[in-house]
Amino acid sequence: MAKTLQLNFTTAAGKHTSLTVDEPRADLTPEEVEAAMQEIIDSQVFEVDGSFLATVRNARIIERTVDELVKV
Repeated sequence: MAKTLQLNFTTAAGKHTSLTVDEPRADLTPEEVEAAMQEIIDSQVFEVDGSFLATVRNARIIERTVDELVKV
């Protein structure tokens, strides 16, 4: 089962955007994730259509299962 950590932000222009991290640590706490997201915002390294990330929307772990039917 594949896991992804999805970090959702709002930009200064009000647009929603997300960053994803493959295979996050299993023992992450909400406090750690929120602090990391705030560091990302404060660093201003990501820009979307000319606007920096401004606020944390939410974060979630997404799990998915892939069953290959045909593999060549």
